[in-house]
Amino acid sequence: MNEYSVLIGMIGIVAGFAFAYWAKGKIVSQKLKDAESEGLRLIEDAKRRAETLLKEAKLEAKDRHFKMKSEFDAETRDTRAELKKKEKWLIQKEENIDRKNEQFERREREVSRKEKKMLKKEEEIEHDRLKYNELVEEQKKQLEKICGLTAEQAKELLIRAMENEARYEGAKLIKRIENEAKEEADKKAKNIIATAIQRYAGDFVAERTVSVVQLPSDEMKGRIIGREGRNIRSLEAATGIDLIIDDTPEAVILSGFNPVRREVARISLMRLISDGRIHPARIEDIVKKVGHEVDAVIKEAGEQAAFELGVHGIHHELIKYIGRLKFRTSYAQNVLQHSVEVGFLTGVMAAELGLNQKMARRMGLLHDIGKAIDHEVEGPHALIGSKLAKKFGESPKVVHAVAAHHEDVPPSSVYAFLVQAADGLSGARPGARRELLENYIKRLEELENISNSFRGVANSYAIQAGREIRVIVESGMVSDEEAILLSKDIVKKIEESLTFPGQIKVMVIRETRAVEYANK
Repeated sequence: MNEYSVLIGMIGIVAGFAFAYWAKGKIVSQKLKDAESEGLRLIEDAKRRAETLLKEAKLEAKDRHFKMKSEFDAETRDTRAELKKKEKWLIQKEENIDRKNEQFERREREVSRKEKKMLKKEEEIEHDRLKYNELVEEQKKQLEKICGLTAEQAKELLIRAMENEARYEGAKLIKRIENEAKEEADKKAKNIIATAIQRYAGDFVAERTVSVVQLPSDEMKGRIIGREGRNIRSLEAATGIDLIIDDTPEAVILSGFNPVRREVARISLMRLISDGRIHPARIEDIVKKVGHEVDAVIKEAGEQAAFELGVHGIHHELIKYIGRLKFRTSYAQNVLQHSVEVGFLTGVMAAELGLNQKMARRMGLLHDIGKAIDHEVEGPHALIGSKLAKKFGESPKVVHAVAAHHEDVPPSSVYAFLVQAADGLSGARPGARRELLENYIKRLEELENISNSFRGVANSYAIQAGREIRVIVESGMVSDEEAILLSKDIVKKIEESLTFPGQIKVMVIRETRAVEYANK
């Protein structure tokens, strides 16, 4: 019985272990199934989250791509617009250069054609001269055979006969020539001067003893002065020009007697303001570069003036001095323009008198060359200019004309007088040099007031810029003889009361009118 109980107990134990193992397996299997389902759910969640992140990343990438594309398109449009603008500017520049080249080539062809024509004429003249000499020699031989006299004997007889005839004719002509010369000289001189003025008129610029540079703002004044004034000191030292920075709004004044240095300082300061980098090293660099550019402009201006006048063979250093006159003014008249005009006027008057036009133009162009350095060398500019002309190989006639155009040296040639006349025409005629309107009107009023102060004057009119005044008198109060005396009295009072260049013509007009009316 006990064995049976033990067996049953053991079977129960084994059965309990088996059930426990089975139950454990069931539990583990259920946990595995739960874990697997949880893993699948997590995987699904992860997939959904990954897809969401991927879509968001794609959208963000598309947004960034669109934004970058928009920025790129905007930059591309700006760049294309700038390139088109530059391309248009370059095309215009190229067209201008082509046009200038065409003009230069056309002028060059014209000059070449004229040179060929002149050479042909010279050959023809030389051929005619040789033919003329041969004919003269042949005539001499025939005359010697006919008259039985040698050439010397025939010449002596002809000279005596011509001398007697010339004395007789000369005695008759001297008085007539003197009278005609007095009548014609003034008329001819006026015609020559009028023709010269009519054929040329120049452009002039206003005189400047200082230059003004406009500033973008008053803050720029402090940058120009620099720390402890180092910038302004560097600029003044580099250019030799004084900078005046005062209360004038947005402006700096450059003061100096050397016009070339003043121009260099003006351009340098404008470039420094535009660049924005203002310090001593930069100032020296800019001033040096601008100096070279201004030198090139000076040389080009001198060459252009010589080309316009057709004057060749001038020394290259003298050309530079001529170009410097572009930056020099005298009584508000640009000296280079004045010199070119004097050259034209002298050449025109020389042509009217049958003189050498090229020589006359050369003298007119160089007459004020001394003004290029008169602020550096002591003495009258006429004598300074003559020394310069002599130094660079100009002929004695040119040197004399330059020295004598203000009578620092007595004039001894027709050319010297022509240069004097052309200089007076260019400088003293109304309109050539700037004059205040008030002074101009005041002078005309003074002329009319002087004329109206005399008894019997009805009206007076100053005309031709004050070069002539016409006085109308009352015929009942002033006779013909008194009109002559009145003109002399007015002239005397004008000379005593006024200061004026040239001369003033006083014309007294007296007329008697008879008026009747026909009635029906």
